[in-house]
Amino acid sequence: MDNRVNADFEELSPFLVNALVATEDARFFKHGGVDFRAWIRVFFRTILMRDHSGGGGSTISQQLAKNLFPRKDFGFLTIPVVKIREMFIARRLEKLYDKPALLNLYLNTVSFSENIFGVKVAAQRFFNTSPKNIKPEQAAVLVGMLKGTNYYNPLKHPDRARERRNTVLRQMVKYGYLEPAVCDSLAALPLELKYYREGSNQGLATSFREHLRLEVDALLKDVEKPNGQPYNLYTDGLKIYTTLNASLQQYAEEAVKEHLSRLQATYFKHWKNGKSYGDEALFRQARQQSRRYKSLHARGLSDEKIDEIFDTPVAMTIYDSETLGEKDTLLSPNDSIKYYLSILNVGMLVLEPNTGKTLAWVGSVNHKYFKYDHVKARRQAGSTFKPVVFAKALESGIPPCEYIDNFRTRYTQFENWEPRNADGKYGGMYSMEGALSHSVNVVTVELMNRVGIDSVIALARRLGIEGDIPEVPSLCLGTLDVSLLEMVRLYATFANRGARPDMYYLKRIENADGEVLVDLTRPDTALFEQVLSPRSTDMLVRMLESVVDSGTARRLRYQFHLREPIAGKTGTTQHNSDGWFIGFTPRLVAGVWVGGESPKIRFRSTQLGQGSNTALPVFGRFLRKVYRDPDFKDLRKARFPTPDSLTLAELDCPPWLPDRSYLDPPETEFDLFDLDWIRGVFDADKTIDRARKKHSSGGTNERIRRHNEQLERRRERKKKRKKFWDKLRNKND
Repeated sequence: MDNRVNADFEELSPFLVNALVATEDARFFKHGGVDFRAWIRVFFRTILMRDHSGGGGSTISQQLAKNLFPRKDFGFLTIPVVKIREMFIARRLEKLYDKPALLNLYLNTVSFSENIFGVKVAAQRFFNTSPKNIKPEQAAVLVGMLKGTNYYNPLKHPDRARERRNTVLRQMVKYGYLEPAVCDSLAALPLELKYYREGSNQGLATSFREHLRLEVDALLKDVEKPNGQPYNLYTDGLKIYTTLNASLQQYAEEAVKEHLSRLQATYFKHWKNGKSYGDEALFRQARQQSRRYKSLHARGLSDEKIDEIFDTPVAMTIYDSETLGEKDTLLSPNDSIKYYLSILNVGMLVLEPNTGKTLAWVGSVNHKYFKYDHVKARRQAGSTFKPVVFAKALESGIPPCEYIDNFRTRYTQFENWEPRNADGKYGGMYSMEGALSHSVNVVTVELMNRVGIDSVIALARRLGIEGDIPEVPSLCLGTLDVSLLEMVRLYATFANRGARPDMYYLKRIENADGEVLVDLTRPDTALFEQVLSPRSTDMLVRMLESVVDSGTARRLRYQFHLREPIAGKTGTTQHNSDGWFIGFTPRLVAGVWVGGESPKIRFRSTQLGQGSNTALPVFGRFLRKVYRDPDFKDLRKARFPTPDSLTLAELDCPPWLPDRSYLDPPETEFDLFDLDWIRGVFDADKTIDRARKKHSSGGTNERIRRHNEQLERRRERKKKRKKFWDKLRNKND
């Protein structure tokens, strides 16, 4: 996996930009991608006069073309073909991007050896600084490496790197970017590195890298070097290619950091005068399992002495819940244990539903202090499991507009079990859409009662739930333990019109010479199992869109101002121990779980502890970042397939109605001119109309759809205008 983190142009020091232009392409700001004057210089000085001091003729734009589009082998014509190809690409890049953007792209894609890509990682690795704060002599070292990343590596060859650095500094003087006196003083400085190699706890996707390490280790057991020795993952310079998207991973980690720091502060404030760490039993258990306690106990210290040591404050470095980093503090071991027990953790996973690619993976708030990967951890699913019940009901032929009473029912076949709604509200009748969007427990139970527990379990298995599924009626309310990985894969099936994608993340492993050691064939999308019919899935997706438009996930609309098509489901387990949100767009599926290491770590208030408050904001922040990035504009434009007219007609009903039993036709003949009966009908219709306005998501759906249609029309007009002007320019050319 490439070690790459992009930097914005504003994050780049002028020293870096000036050193690059002075050394690699002095006329960068004057040419249009190809410098023909440089080609003439190369022809006379390099080819005719055999003088190689003049440098090459490739511009920064041409080098960028090479970075973005790797060269192919065309036999003996390789050099002329690839050079001409890069010239055309460079000209095209110059038309699409301005000069600062091209410099930014180049410095983010160029290699600096040691599997480092981009100046941001290089500055951190060699000087433990950022591109914005880099010094001129440090910038000269990095730019100097571009001539030969391994040959001028300052760690391996400091003398060569220093000599090359001074050459770059002189180039900066030559083109007016540096004063001669400053150059002389900088050239006299020794080469000073602050080499900083990221460990397994630093950088992007730390939990994923650990998960990947275990898998790669297992795969390499069957692969040997030419000398018969096994490959070493840490010393053999292997290149591991994965499906993770660095930008999406960055956005996921930023979203987690921004929300969890605020949520943790709210949690501590919520438990200000209480036991935020659960209870004394949990604390004692954690203390006895600590390495400090085991060490003291093994030395034969008495309980009184151990208590004294655990009550004494000591200097320590701990996880910082405000920054999700770490900080130095003075804390007793007892208080340290209580602090760590009180930390809310997180898991987040992002997939591409139509291919199964894993795009982002966040396993905890901080991998150094919390090694447990919550993408793979098993916790109660809560209401995120309810769509499985509704999917089975639709597949079984239950009409989506069949109304089910919102009343408490005692099920004698289940030992007189009497489920309740989370909000304690009853009355009226819900359609499937209304019941799912408002997460109505009693309706969900009635649906499962109709289709059968066994059939729901069978569907859950086909959707990818691999763990134990208890055969109990409360299953439909999410009492089973699942992993975030399983639930995101399950929802990816909904997003993929009922075809279950095969999730994958590892593409291939190469040795240091580029030879492929392991090549994992990508799943054939045509072979994805069709678990649900496209028609039933289209109906279910519409219902899950209502969850976002007017149900428990409507916060995505009014707080995060996300207007694009989104479907999903919130989930909250008993006592607010787990908060979930699994959401999807036409092109992305993202799941978030938030909770403590123990179910005892929880908010006492449902308002604070429900999934719409703990997990959903991470999804909202993430998607907002993605949609603001112009590189992902195609994701933003994507739309769910429009169901056929018959399917839409079947879904066309208010989500909630009051009890209309008194409107049933009387058993005896009635008088058409009975004014009391007619008034009753009109009064009831008024009641229904008010209820529709109060409970219906139709108004919200319609506004959002109108907004999306307006955006689509604007995009079409913009395309037509662009096409017109392009055609006009071509004529003028």
